[in-house]
Amino acid sequence: MALVEINFDGIIGPSHNYAGLSLGNLASSSNAGAASYPKAAALQGIEKMRTNLRLGLAQGFFMPLDRPNKNWLDGLSVDMHSAEPHIRAAAFSASAMWAANAATVSPAPDTQDGRCHLSAANLMTMAHRSHEWPGTLAQLKLAFADDQYFAVHGPIPAPFGDEGAANFMRLCPSHGESGIEIFVYGKTGGPFPARQHFEASKAIARAHRLDPVKTLFVQQSETAIAAGAFHNDVVAVANEHVLFTHEYAFEHPEQTYADIKRLMPDAEIIIVPANRISLADAIQSYLFNAQLVTLPEGGMALILPSEAQQNDRVWGWLTEMAASNGPIRKLVPVDVRQSMANGGGPACLRLRVVADPTTVDPRFIADEAKLDYLAAIVAGHWPETIAPNQLADPALVQQVQSARVALLDACDLGTLS
Repeated sequence: MALVEINFDGIIGPSHNYAGLSLGNLASSSNAGAASYPKAAALQGIEKMRTNLRLGLAQGFFMPLDRPNKNWLDGLSVDMHSAEPHIRAAAFSASAMWAANAATVSPAPDTQDGRCHLSAANLMTMAHRSHEWPGTLAQLKLAFADDQYFAVHGPIPAPFGDEGAANFMRLCPSHGESGIEIFVYGKTGGPFPARQHFEASKAIARAHRLDPVKTLFVQQSETAIAAGAFHNDVVAVANEHVLFTHEYAFEHPEQTYADIKRLMPDAEIIIVPANRISLADAIQSYLFNAQLVTLPEGGMALILPSEAQQNDRVWGWLTEMAASNGPIRKLVPVDVRQSMANGGGPACLRLRVVADPTTVDPRFIADEAKLDYLAAIVAGHWPETIAPNQLADPALVQQVQSARVALLDACDLGTLS
């Protein structure tokens, strides 16, 4: 069985809007109340997937969830017309587009039963995300239904918040070999909440039947959280034997690096110094919220938001690094500005799964022709723009729901409706 990295991107849903719901996410807060452009957002996301395919990478996708979430509103005894604005916005949110928060994934080489384990994230810290998991879990069970190769778990129970793979890293000699799994939890972040609970991380490690000797639990830097690094993937990213990290990513960096080196002496740790790139620049540019990927021809590439290229300090350091004969030699900027304006870069949009693509439900696997088809559905059905005061408009609600149904039908996934 050929195990490869498959990047599953969340297709940006037709209800994509800027309501500023994510406390601690500076981009989300600063753009609250602006008009969004759902059609442009989804087409940008599809083009990012196309970029991955043309680099020779395996690519999958997940469907948008049903929005507004009527079941959640029913549980609160309101509807879209009568709900207060913050509840209405939370029910309408397209935040499931950020598939990095969909689940935590442990590949088969790391688990005691030799299966790939996936645990749906509960996302309970934020109201607008807390009701995602039932729809996410349904897709995970469908896409990874073959229990010979996969084990899909429901979310960790309250009160232990779990934000999925955005607070998780894996280091290994190659994708198909056993590695070390690193769970990054938070404790506090000044005015902002720490979203990943230590107990949730420990529970996932147990559920995934990981070797405790090769499992690390690392505290995220309180300074980084306070600066707007609401998830660890805003300040660090790993791929195979490389950890690419900001100097202020971890609360106890020297111990973290020593533990990694003890378990994997060949690990390469690339530390971006704060005197070259500040936390503010890292968070503004989402330098670390990049996809660090291994190319088929060898070497690694960073798939970065175009904002990183537009920041002279960030781009200057990156080009120096790429020219230094280190492991990361290719820089690939992509335009995901609509996602970035709501606080999610290229890495936020994808869930990394190491598996044999032939064991995954083919309806969730992308090729160029399928992306063309997805783009045509989006172009024909997604709203051009949404202003926050439109969320209670029955015509917009109808358009959003009809657009999603058209996409599900086109992908033969109508059972998810």
